[in-house]
Amino acid sequence: MGANLIPIAVSRFGGENQLPKPISEVIRADLERTGLFRFVDGAPVVDPARPDWSNWRGLGADNLVAGSVRSLPDGSAEVVFRLHDVVRQAELKSASLAIRPENWRIAAHKIADFVYEQLIGVPGVFSTQIAFIQKQGRSYRLQIAEYDGSNPASAFSDDEPIISPAWSPDGKRIAYVSFALKKPIIYVQTVATGQRYVVANFKGSNSAPAWSPDGRRLAIVLTKDGISQLYMINADGSGLRRLTESVAIDTEPCFSADGRWIYFTSDRSSGPQIYRMPVDGGDATRVTFEGSYNVSPRISPDGKTLAYISRNGGRFQLMVQDLATQQTLALTDTAKDESPTFAPNGRLILYATEVGGRGVLSAVSVDGKVRYKPLQAFGDIREPAWGPLTS
Repeated sequence: MGANLIPIAVSRFGGENQLPKPISEVIRADLERTGLFRFVDGAPVVDPARPDWSNWRGLGADNLVAGSVRSLPDGSAEVVFRLHDVVRQAELKSASLAIRPENWRIAAHKIADFVYEQLIGVPGVFSTQIAFIQKQGRSYRLQIAEYDGSNPASAFSDDEPIISPAWSPDGKRIAYVSFALKKPIIYVQTVATGQRYVVANFKGSNSAPAWSPDGRRLAIVLTKDGISQLYMINADGSGLRRLTESVAIDTEPCFSADGRWIYFTSDRSSGPQIYRMPVDGGDATRVTFEGSYNVSPRISPDGKTLAYISRNGGRFQLMVQDLATQQTLALTDTAKDESPTFAPNGRLILYATEVGGRGVLSAVSVDGKVRYKPLQAFGDIREPAWGPLTS
């Protein structure tokens, strides 16, 4: 794999000492986590507009990221950055960002996204957010953080459990299940304001919300008519409609990227397996056949790959399956994986696992070659949900 890494240099930005921390360090860390780049070290600061081509070429860099930071009279800062092709001795792209100094990490993520897309050809996800559940002591928190787990902020907290966070496709709302009223109830909360409302509070359990790709509906799981079954409901809580009519437990719905199918977990074949059905209801077709216990389906943004959790010899591991060929691949060697969620560019899968008896989050590339732990935090961390790309 090393031979295919892109040689790149990220120089220190001139004037970045005006910011709380060097912006170049975060850009480099973002790119480094992808496992796609080999970093070349050279002069600590370079002239962004006139780099020494022969020097960088001699060091083995194919590309160079350089920039500068300038304070503005209103207290904001202008960050100018350039991406150079060292081999062709040409500037590929340049741009500038006006930021508040406290938003320096956001600027760094945006620049890393820009570089990643230019060199890899798909959008970067460094500016995205993740949600997860953190339990510390008796308190449960729905946390929202940067993609790498930095700067978590509590969106909702309670002494009763919170489970199953799910981002709306526009990234402005989160659906989740709260036990605050001593039973599972589905809420939708606006991220920016914290305002929330009840979507489903029927008799019995209300759980496992999953957004439709257009953000207008949610697939949910209810027990109001007996055993767990799939239902569809409008995002405002109206228009409830039952989808499955089985004598088995049907749960954990998720939509295909094109909105045509719902994938879900069911034990209608004695053990839990993954099925799919038309979004408006109809016959369900079994999708997973390898192994006797497969749960928690998630579909990649391009609709080609299924991620799920499989029990293998008593170990619960993250798997992927090519939906066209049905070929499967184990991505982890841990024993208590759960809750997979795709990065919005489809290149990584975030999931929860257990280390030393404590829940942590980790991530792995869809081919299993790159792994990293994006979050180190206090407490027990569970149920990640990766937010969408936003402009």
